[in-house]
Amino acid sequence: MSRRLASLAVAFVLLAGCAGTSGAPTTANENPRGPRLADVTLASDPHAIDEPRTALLAESDLDPVADSPTQQLPVTITDMQGTEVTITDASRILALDIYGSLSRIVFELGLGDQLVGRDVSSAYTEAADLPLVTAGGHDLSGEAILELAPTIILTDTSLGPWDVILQMRDAGIPVVVMDPHRDLSAIPELIRATAQALGVPAEGEVLAERTDSAVQAKLSEIAAIAPQDPADKLRMVFLYVRGQSGVYYMFGSGSGSDALVTALGGVDVAAEIGFEGMRPLNDEGLVKAAPDVILMMTKGLDSVGGVDGLLERLPAVANTPAGQARRVVDMSDTEILSFGPHTADVLDALAVALYAEPETT
Repeated sequence: MSRRLASLAVAFVLLAGCAGTSGAPTTANENPRGPRLADVTLASDPHAIDEPRTALLAESDLDPVADSPTQQLPVTITDMQGTEVTITDASRILALDIYGSLSRIVFELGLGDQLVGRDVSSAYTEAADLPLVTAGGHDLSGEAILELAPTIILTDTSLGPWDVILQMRDAGIPVVVMDPHRDLSAIPELIRATAQALGVPAEGEVLAERTDSAVQAKLSEIAAIAPQDPADKLRMVFLYVRGQSGVYYMFGSGSGSDALVTALGGVDVAAEIGFEGMRPLNDEGLVKAAPDVILMMTKGLDSVGGVDGLLERLPAVANTPAGQARRVVDMSDTEILSFGPHTADVLDALAVALYAEPETT
C-alpha cells in the first residue's frame, strides 16, 4: 500500500472514535427523499444562493442485478496487498469498510441475504438490522466477527485495528483486502473485484457497467448546468467535523472529496492550496481559499448545533464567502463519500443542493 493511501487509512481510523453526535438535527432531514436534478428549476446564479441545504437522495432503494445468483466457487484470487486467497464458501459474508461501499455492492449483486453483519456505515434500510461488528465508531471487534462465523470477509485498510484482520486469518477465515482508494474511476473495478471474490463475475460485470454508465450520464448532466468558465465555478471545500470531540478536519487531494467536487463542476479549494489527504483545519488557509460552499456530513453538522453552531465555533468559516452566505451543504454520513453502486444518485442529490432555486429544495 502506498504511503498516501496508508496515511488516509490511518486518518480515518483516528477519526472513527468521534462517531457520536450532539446538537439538534437539521430540519431538512425530516424529509428522507428529495427531487431529481431533472425536475428542479435551476438558479440563474448559483453563487447567489444564501442558505444551507441538505442533499437528499430522490431514490434510495437497492436494485440488485440478479436474484440469488449461482456462485462459481471455489475461486483463488490475489488481493490488493498481493495475498493469495482461496474462497470455497461465500454463504456467510462480511463486507466491511468505512464507507459502506462493499456491503452495498454485495446487495446489488443479489447476495444481500448472505450478509451476516455490517459496519456502522452500512446503515441503509436493507442492512440496518444486521448485527454491528464495529465498536466505538469504526473499530473492528474480533469477538463480534467470530460470533457471526463468516465464511469470507471482504474489507480494506480503512478499518482497524489491523491485528483483528490478522486474527481472522489465523482463525482460518478467508480475508480479501480491497483497494481503499475511492473515486469515480475506481468504482467499476471495486465492483468487479468484489464479484470475483464472491464467485459471481458475470453479475459483477453487469453491475459495473450499469453503475459506470449511470455515473457518466450524471457527469454529463451536471457538466451541462455547471458554470463553464473556471472563474465562475463554485469553490468548494469538504469539512469533517465532530464538535463534541473538538475534531475539525479539512479534506484535500486523495481523500475522495476532491473527486466529488470535480464531478459536481466545482473547484476543490483544498487541493488548490496544496492540501493533501485529511488534516486538521488550518484557519488561515481556509480563509485564504475563500470557498463559496462547504460540504459536510450531516452528523458532523449536527454535532456543532447546525450552521449557527458551526459559524460560532469556527470563526474562520464565518469569514469565508460560504460562511457569510450560510452556504453549507450536508449529506448523510453513509452516502456522501460512499462511491458505490448508487453514486449517480448521490451526485444528483448534491447537484440539486448546489444548483436549484431555493423553492425547489
